[in-house]
Amino acid sequence: MKRTIWSIRILFIILCFAGSCIYWINHPDLSREGILVVFAMGVIFGISTVALDYLLEGFSLKGLSAVVIGLGLGAMVAYLITVSPFVKVFEEHDLFAIKSCLYVFFMYVGTMIALRNREELSMVIPYVRFSNQSSVSESLILDISSLIDGRIATICQSRFITYMLLVPKFVLEELHANLNSEDMQKQLKGRKGVETFNKLKNMSYIEMKVLDSELSEGQEVNAKVVFLAKAQNSKVLTTDYNLAKLAECSNIECLNINVLKKALNPEVAVGQYLDVDLVKAGKEPHQGVGYLSDGSMVVVNEAFDFIGKTVAAEVISILPSAGGKMIFARIHAQG
Repeated sequence: MKRTIWSIRILFIILCFAGSCIYWINHPDLSREGILVVFAMGVIFGISTVALDYLLEGFSLKGLSAVVIGLGLGAMVAYLITVSPFVKVFEEHDLFAIKSCLYVFFMYVGTMIALRNREELSMVIPYVRFSNQSSVSESLILDISSLIDGRIATICQSRFITYMLLVPKFVLEELHANLNSEDMQKQLKGRKGVETFNKLKNMSYIEMKVLDSELSEGQEVNAKVVFLAKAQNSKVLTTDYNLAKLAECSNIECLNINVLKKALNPEVAVGQYLDVDLVKAGKEPHQGVGYLSDGSMVVVNEAFDFIGKTVAAEVISILPSAGGKMIFARIHAQG
């Protein structure tokens, strides 16, 4: 994509130079200095236009809409002031300068206010959304806990995620703040989050975008994420229980990786055979104890001699416990 864009930019500069050549052909009486000026103006115009395009590369359509609205509101306020009796007290030769200053001032202020509050503006003045009914294009906003957790990268590698991933800029800023913290635990979390972000960014089959949203500095991060999800008509991906509850209260659909992990844990039934790594002795004589991937404890009868090994065990009963499930089994064969 970048190669295509730069090819078009170079072609545009060449066309500007070609335009200078056409002007020179149509004006054969130009002096040598005039010809150089024409060629220089064509090239400078092309390079300046490409440079402006490069500077506006991160400028979103929503930002452009905010600029237009800000200019319009500023011009409206300036017009109402210039037609009011307040400016009629000035001399006629001063009115043009005064009106010009009013227009420049209010259009500038209106633009800055609209840009700083473009997310709120999209809630007050809803933008028209065009959607193709034949295809579903949805997005997920990642919070800081999902990036620090890191499992989202593995899920995306499996290609189960087809959403566009949105990462708010304030989430990245918080990650970098942790990375530069003196607290070792925060440094580790920040490093893990940045590594996860870089992995996702390098996945060609995942579409990811950084949301450059300027919200209130004093606002809680979870509240910012929920507000953005509502403004973007997006879902939230997290491992944070508090954020999940806040999103639920705000009628925002939330995908919790911990809930997904629990849902993917295999169901165990009586009579099923399990491969169990026995790690310690049980409370009763001749018992061996192991654990499943979801943390469930498996107590195997007559397995004391196999501690430290893997055995195949048949499930004979399952009891619920505070930590999940306690599974009782009898040894079937050594693995």
